[in-house]
Amino acid sequence: MELILAAFLMAWGGVNAEQPGLTVEQVAQASLDSKNMTASQPQGVAATPASNPGDPLLPLTKLDPQPDAPKVKGIYATAHSAAGARMSTLLKLLDETELNAMVIDVKDDWGYITYNTGNPTLLAMDTTKKIIPDISKLMTTLKEHDIYPIARVVVFKDTILAKKKPELSFQNPDGTVWGNNKNPSDSFVNPYQKEVWDYNIEVAKEAAKAGFKEIQFDYVRFPEGFEKRADILSYYKDERSRIQAVAEFVKYAHEQLAPLGVRVSVDIFGYAASVPAAEGIGQDFQKISQNVDVICPMIYPSHYTTGWFGSKVPDAAPYATIAGATKDTHKKLEPLGDIKPVVRPWIQDFTASWVPGYIRYGKQQVEDQIRALNDNGVEEFLLWNAVNTYTPGVNY
Repeated sequence: MELILAAFLMAWGGVNAEQPGLTVEQVAQASLDSKNMTASQPQGVAATPASNPGDPLLPLTKLDPQPDAPKVKGIYATAHSAAGARMSTLLKLLDETELNAMVIDVKDDWGYITYNTGNPTLLAMDTTKKIIPDISKLMTTLKEHDIYPIARVVVFKDTILAKKKPELSFQNPDGTVWGNNKNPSDSFVNPYQKEVWDYNIEVAKEAAKAGFKEIQFDYVRFPEGFEKRADILSYYKDERSRIQAVAEFVKYAHEQLAPLGVRVSVDIFGYAASVPAAEGIGQDFQKISQNVDVICPMIYPSHYTTGWFGSKVPDAAPYATIAGATKDTHKKLEPLGDIKPVVRPWIQDFTASWVPGYIRYGKQQVEDQIRALNDNGVEEFLLWNAVNTYTPGVNY
């Protein structure tokens, strides 16, 4: 099992680590949990406005800043794709299909801001890498093609900021910045630090000014394996739990951005809807969901192990896996009542060749996932492919 899981994780070296998979510990625990649960078992229940009006993590108000937003069916594009030759292919795909949205890296997986915001505070941080040469031109192009623009902001995974300001990260006893267990060259910054919050929200505000309709926060969590090192690392910490720190960032971000008329969405591990809160990384599905307009669980079939949703190889059963994950998501969100966010999952448009028993993903497999969402009351989705090459001929 350990060798299989190690190969699973190594296969994603060099590409987006949040979207492609879980840690060994998370996969193992999720697999164990799946053997002890059934679809009918109740999930954890969060406090609701009716039962606990004094809960500081509950939103003061919850009004969608874009009630007329379209039903989003979107794709992911790196900043390089958005600014390069591949963009013409992506535009053609959206022009000729029911797809209508694009998630574009504004702050990427390394922590680089991908265009010149013109913001003196951000420019002074020396974290801007001008991958997109003309953000105004890009936004005009998206508008001309009637594409709903979503800005992806990678939050607490931020190697660049961690190296520039180690005091905002986690330091080893020898004073070096601690590297992420999955990839030691990656570092995180500290979710307890309000300076980190404000920096990312400043990036998000600039994206809103540029014309993005929605800010999608990714890596909204502590690093994998953090709980095993927390007692020996040096970092700022207060009395809050990790779950509180992460959830309070999300609430604060929503309060800061809603007045600008942009939606706030958060990417979250798909398995988090099926198991209790992930204390180690600070993710609680309900506490995060109650303060966003859109929740985006990453429910790729390839990321579920044997036994999930009755499948020996969940990757080879895209309909059953997506249907099961969607049912669990609905159950997890049900206690939120009127403050439930829009559910817009990330689904799989890639072949997970590292998974034992995998199948090649093409038109049928993508359509099976979409059909499973529709059959379970979910009309929105985002397609993930790390290199932005999407299956042709799909009926979306």
